Amino acid sequence: MGRTNGKSEIEPQELDAEHELPPSEEGAEETPAVSTTAAAPPAAPRDAELEKLKAERDALLDRLARLQAEFENARKRSAREQQEFREYALAEAVKGLLPVLDSFERALQVGTNESELRSGVELIYKQLQDALAKLGLRAIPAEGEPFDPHLHQAIEMVDTTEADDHQVLEELQRGYKLKDRLLRPSMVKVARNTKH
Repeated sequence: MGRTNGKSEIEPQELDAEHELPPSEEGAEETPAVSTTAAAPPAAPRDAELEKLKAERDALLDRLARLQAEFENARKRSAREQQEFREYALAEAVKGLLPVLDSFERALQVGTNESELRSGVELIYKQLQDALAKLGLRAIPAEGEPFDPHLHQAIEMVDTTEADDHQVLEELQRGYKLKDRLLRPSMVKVARNTKH
């Protein structure tokens, strides 16, 4: 036997690392094995607590899903409102320019001998119409159309047999829409035909 450092030699053994512990040194006391089934709480209260925790988890996940859906709806609603605001933010400014358009139309209806002045006014009127059309302003068709109380404002009813009943005979003031919003209805004369 060779030299030792005062410790007892342990013979090498093959150990099954998953199932066995190596033998203890000599002189060590063996500890009794502790049963895990005796120390564990009863299964019924543990299962009840587990079910309670699962129910609480499911309720919290459901609440989270609902809050996420509410947040998404609020985000979409806010984006839609902002888009509507952007679309119609110019409504008041464009509405203020409508009398200018009316004045141009009246100026063009008056016949003048000066063709250069007339062509200049026509050019300015066309430029203004183009600029407002880019913003979404559209004239409401009236003359010859059936009367629509949502788009036309009847100023006068004219008895006639030459036009259909409730047909617009004459447009006194042009109406306008900004995209799909009515800015001003057309002021019109409407036919009243008693024969139809």
